[in-house]
Amino acid sequence: MKPMKRIMNRVRFVALVAAALLKPMCAVAAGQWEQPAAALAQQISDILGPGEARLTIENRSSIPAGEIPLIRKLLEQDLKTHGVVLSGADSASAVRVTLSENTRERLWVAEVIEGDHTRVTMVELGPAAEAHKQTAGGLLLRSEMILAAQHPVVAALEVPSGIITLEPDQIVLYQRGADGWQQVRQASMQLKRQLARDPRGALLGFANGSSFEAWLPGVECSGGIGQGLQPSDWNIECHENDDPWAITQPQLDVTDFGTSASAANVKVAPIRAFYNSARNYFTGVLAQNLGPDLPPFYSAALVPRPAGGAALLISGIDGKVQLIENGALWPVAGTRDWGSDFAVLHSGCGAGAQIVASTSGEALHDSLRAFELPALEAVPASAPFAMDGTVTAMWTAPDSKSVFAVVRYATDHYEVDRVTALCN
Repeated sequence: MKPMKRIMNRVRFVALVAAALLKPMCAVAAGQWEQPAAALAQQISDILGPGEARLTIENRSSIPAGEIPLIRKLLEQDLKTHGVVLSGADSASAVRVTLSENTRERLWVAEVIEGDHTRVTMVELGPAAEAHKQTAGGLLLRSEMILAAQHPVVAALEVPSGIITLEPDQIVLYQRGADGWQQVRQASMQLKRQLARDPRGALLGFANGSSFEAWLPGVECSGGIGQGLQPSDWNIECHENDDPWAITQPQLDVTDFGTSASAANVKVAPIRAFYNSARNYFTGVLAQNLGPDLPPFYSAALVPRPAGGAALLISGIDGKVQLIENGALWPVAGTRDWGSDFAVLHSGCGAGAQIVASTSGEALHDSLRAFELPALEAVPASAPFAMDGTVTAMWTAPDSKSVFAVVRYATDHYEVDRVTALCN
């Protein structure tokens, strides 16, 4: 046999072996998604009837990205059997499918949009497979409940005497008792305007650990707890104010409360931004000059950079995540599925610090995921960590080694969770 012919035969043999190995794997993946895809296609067609529609799929679950094209193909085939033909962006009807999950179940949700009318249907898939729960990077996120509340919580701050929470109409001091955290003091904000359902707010701790500033739309408060750390020593003052809010919490040594160095009550200077009280977001105007003009944004965080120093990361109201560094504004890739809230976690894993971002918040349950930012693309550093509710706020703890998240549940009760990471 000639050398070239032997090589071609060997190539054909390798190709046949590869096809034989890949075919069962594809069949297993297809078999896993066939039933839910068929069920969801049936429900969609019952709403739409025969006709044209455009289909989009968003993955907010731990299903590997490589399996999404297969799921899309199954949905397309099943919809076609029911007379629903997929078309381009100019179609009057649209189907938006979200693949989501929490700690108990997986859920595929379809929003069927016809003109100005939107109807929702869904399919439950049961618990997620263990294979999909493995971390995608070098760390594993975990959370613990710090505080449960019956009222919305906008922000929270740990102090030596307990926990201070900022609510839409009051500031509350909690102290730990025999039966857990108990409210011991509260102060009304006496707001004169109606706030959104999930208004934004901010709490800034002083370096002595017992004083703070708080902001809600149109209101600023300052308060503190005396040396006795008793509820009766607590004082607070609030007044109408549209001055800029603190949008970063500088790292404080929370293990060193009360020492002579921290007792000076000197506050570490944060970055401050003006807030649009009527729109529930920051205008893009900062008290400090960082160089470029910024777009309106929901949240911001200082991110350590590989070459040293830090840059400001913002989540724009247009859904774009951008980095302010060296006097310029840079778009950040890999953030398409991010929600409007994120915070920086100094875990000590991998690069040392990660950005913990929530999902886009349109599903019934959110998830959190850690990312690293070696350049201008967010790289996943963990698998998605499912939450049992909707994340309404996130911020970095004063010690920077954990992240706090406020979670709203379907029953309209709230939790403050501490999110940390384990290195893999």
